[in-house]
Amino acid sequence: MKCIFFDVDNTLFPTAEFAELARRNAIRAMVEAGLDASEGELYKGLHRLIREKGSNYSNHFDILLKRMGVRRPARYVAAAVAAYHNTKSSIQPYPEVPKTLMELKKRGYRLYVATNGDAVKQWDKLIRMGIHLFFDDVFVSGEMGEEKSPSFFRRVLAQVKARPSECVMVGDRMDSDILPAQKLGIRTVRVMQGPYSREKGKADFRIRKFSELPAVVRKL
Repeated sequence: MKCIFFDVDNTLFPTAEFAELARRNAIRAMVEAGLDASEGELYKGLHRLIREKGSNYSNHFDILLKRMGVRRPARYVAAAVAAYHNTKSSIQPYPEVPKTLMELKKRGYRLYVATNGDAVKQWDKLIRMGIHLFFDDVFVSGEMGEEKSPSFFRRVLAQVKARPSECVMVGDRMDSDILPAQKLGIRTVRVMQGPYSREKGKADFRIRKFSELPAVVRKL
């Protein structure tokens, strides 16, 4: 076993918890800036937009205020964006992540990120968490031109010059982390934390604490 690939969201850090906090801070900031609306009303409208447009859409606040008929929304959008980005200062990985990554590097494994999303946003998370230097390379769907799939992993393996049997994929989601890797013959470890932990499906191993990973990789 030579290479270990990691998803980012809800694998290396609690994305769902951070996103909820950032959105609520953004909503509060708009109200504090003078927007005549309740936090509950804004929260519901924002979540409808996220379901429609996806979490990586960049103009949620603009569309939200437009739908509410707000004239001259720039002040409120600026307040929301500032609050959202200020929340990023609280980004931290799961507590056991840095120590575990360090242990895996010391044992000679090559560590990589393989994740869906916008490349700049995913790099931003890794840098803010202070763990980006652990990884030999970072592969993001937005930069690769396709989301994680057997084709995605085939291209990644060609770049890192490794065979599927030499690699492990570590992630929290069956649909985007485990199944695409399994179809190519990559071994899989599922991290049972975050909002997708109740999804049905089977990986080669399941872990509830990130610190269990080195022992699992030894077994593989």
